[in-house]
Amino acid sequence: MPYLVPPHIPPGRLADSVQPALPVTDHLLLRPWRYADAPAVLAAFADPVIQRWHLRRADSEEEARDWIDQWQSAWYCETGAHWAVVRPASAAGGAEEVVGRVALRSLTPAIGHAECAYWTLPAARGRGVAPRAVSVLARWAFDEIGFERLELVHSVLNEASCRVAAKAGFALEGTRRRGHLHADGWHDMHVHARIRGDDVSR
Repeated sequence: MPYLVPPHIPPGRLADSVQPALPVTDHLLLRPWRYADAPAVLAAFADPVIQRWHLRRADSEEEARDWIDQWQSAWYCETGAHWAVVRPASAAGGAEEVVGRVALRSLTPAIGHAECAYWTLPAARGRGVAPRAVSVLARWAFDEIGFERLELVHSVLNEASCRVAAKAGFALEGTRRRGHLHADGWHDMHVHARIRGDDVSR
């Protein structure tokens, strides 16, 4: 049964290219994950704040490398796009430092939709890292790939994520009741969205 409209983003738009690095500022960069980042991933998922909002944890560097392998493969399967947020060596005082993660997940290229996800390590919080990284990712997704709508979804109890969404230009559209199961039970979820052409300069 044929579709009445062509895919909004043609198949291969990601898979046929190399995942790029995306500059955020002189002191921050989004780059594809490397297996050498496994210790940083392990440390992140040992953090109680990150554990509170996620369903899984990493118990070893081998497990963390398996996740990185999945994140790398997702690009070529066009099911996700995952970046490490890093301070380059020049900004980190001689050694590159992973400070967080941003991603596009739940990709539906045919209709131009995806969901933004992120976390930051404790040392990077409160410094504007997350909203800047999410903003750069959104601009790339709209301008370079052609996405039409990006969502950012978080627990209504996660006030920090609500602030990140607002700073990155994601308007609050509503609440998804019992939208996600966390370790402490079902949470209502705020649904934020940014669409191509939104004026986020204010």
